[in-house]
Amino acid sequence: MRSYTAEPSLPPPGATPHARPHLSIATPASTPGSGSSPDSTVAPAPERAAAAAPTAVTAGAQALNRLAAYINAHSHALLRVTVGIVFFGFGVLKLFPSASPAEQLAVDAATKMTLGMVPETVLLLSLAALETAIGIGLIVGRRLLRPALVAFFLHMGGVFSTLLLLPDAMWQPHSPAPTMEGQYVVKNVVLVAVCLVVAAHEWSRGDRSGAGNGAG
Repeated sequence: MRSYTAEPSLPPPGATPHARPHLSIATPASTPGSGSSPDSTVAPAPERAAAAAPTAVTAGAQALNRLAAYINAHSHALLRVTVGIVFFGFGVLKLFPSASPAEQLAVDAATKMTLGMVPETVLLLSLAALETAIGIGLIVGRRLLRPALVAFFLHMGGVFSTLLLLPDAMWQPHSPAPTMEGQYVVKNVVLVAVCLVVAAHEWSRGDRSGAGNGAG
């Protein structure tokens, strides 16, 4: 049988012996119109915008968290002062004739509660002084806060009594709906709720300080 022997291929003239052929690896071509090579380290504009968006959202969330923490830390003072401003303003209005829209309503209710034994002018000035004093006590706080809260709740008892003392002025005829004056009285439930929160915080703080002094 005839045998065949494979002869090694000879390198071209001038090539270094035993040199291995160079293998080239094809790299993917850049996308037409991309404007950057595959090895470029600069991200396209949409990617840069997407990377910057979380940073802006995080900064906004941190600002809101700081604001929420500040309001939470001063929430009781904020409630106390705002109610105090409302009472102070309403009290000052009653010092001027016909300046307060609730002037006649307050005088009529106070006249019924005092059985008409006190002149209307005295009643109006007394209500003005009471509301102004409550407002100052709530705004200043400290030692004036507890007396102001007691006066506030007593005053609110008289305010809500007008729903029974003056039914014709408080309720619409043949309807359980309140009149404009009745709504003016009913909305005070918000002020009562606010001062209940302030009072609870004040009394609990007093109990904590008393317990701390006793423990020491």
